[in-house]
Amino acid sequence: MHLHQYKKEAEQELDAILRYWIEHAVDNIHGGFFGKIDKDNVVHTTAPKGAVLNARILWTFSAAYNHTKTRQYLSIATRAFEYTRDHFIDKDHGGVFWTVDYTGNMLDPKKQVYAIAFCIYGLSEYYAASKNNEALKLAVELYNTIEMHSYDDAFKGYLEAFARDWKEAEDLRLSAKDANEKKTMNTHLHIIEAYANLYKVHPSTGLKNRINELLELFDVHFIDHKTFHLKLFFDEAWNEKPGLISYGHDIEAAWLLQQCAEVIGHDEWESIYKHHALKIADAAAEGLDEDGGLWYECLQPLKGSNSQLLNIVKEKHWWPQAEAMVGFFNAYELSGNKAWLQYSRNSWQFIKQCIVDIKNGEWYWGVTEDYSVMQGEDKAGLWKCPYHNARACLEIINRINKQT
Repeated sequence: MHLHQYKKEAEQELDAILRYWIEHAVDNIHGGFFGKIDKDNVVHTTAPKGAVLNARILWTFSAAYNHTKTRQYLSIATRAFEYTRDHFIDKDHGGVFWTVDYTGNMLDPKKQVYAIAFCIYGLSEYYAASKNNEALKLAVELYNTIEMHSYDDAFKGYLEAFARDWKEAEDLRLSAKDANEKKTMNTHLHIIEAYANLYKVHPSTGLKNRINELLELFDVHFIDHKTFHLKLFFDEAWNEKPGLISYGHDIEAAWLLQQCAEVIGHDEWESIYKHHALKIADAAAEGLDEDGGLWYECLQPLKGSNSQLLNIVKEKHWWPQAEAMVGFFNAYELSGNKAWLQYSRNSWQFIKQCIVDIKNGEWYWGVTEDYSVMQGEDKAGLWKCPYHNARACLEIINRINKQT
């Protein structure tokens, strides 16, 4: 597949993804967007609505408008902005609610810093699209909220979650599969992503310093300089709680951290993270199957063991495939090695063959080892969103434009 064809297919897929969400996800009765659509395209009209899903819709349609100038995309982004402002923002304690019910009333009020970061990410992109000063003001307020309540003055970095009133919470997990630890790679990755997006539209010395510090924290704590996999869970003093290797987070971090260094124009970090991008992409490629798909994750080998990685979770979820398109293409751009380009194209071929729902639209959550669609998972939901796949399409389009 030539680059021109790759770009053309990415453009077509971007249009298909956005069209799906416009046609199926808009809740015209209660406002905002439906909280759940199952794999068979059945809309669950009374499902809870999540802050992460709403914020990711906000970012996706804002970014799509910034790329295409299609007015309908800005209209959907405005809908997501207004719903965030009116229903998810906690006007009494600051931050955002984790979920509201289908009518928009507070359901789970916990303060998950990950969700707040995604709201900053979406609001920043929406400001770039709309020049709506209210959106920028909200993004800055949420940034200040994270800094006030989540930043760890003693050890640096950010604590994971809190009760509604910012008191200590017992359950810090994003989801049931996560370790209940005070600091996670995942939340820090999306804080730096959000801060970099805010910096693009609202640069300040304080924000730049925080992004710089986060790049240092990733270099010191999160990146394993022996394996170049990402370490996922820590206590507040940066003692690692080992367990899993996440191939999807590896390949996402590979290109995203480099991009954050470029946003702040820090020459030294840019050089370091270009080096890291290739090393981390190489580590992530350990999770590639012969069909071009990326396995979900695996258990780490025992400490001191030289054995091959064991206990791979034999599932291929939608979002690591999307991130693989970008991360491997980025490695190609950095190195000129066409093997990386082939990995990226192989990821896209696997997505077309196994992940895209050709009949009903959008992408399945994933497939199992025998290529059957994973059961009981969402097409749209608290976690299933248009962010990873639409962003992958946008990144591939923009990167190929630079090549030609």
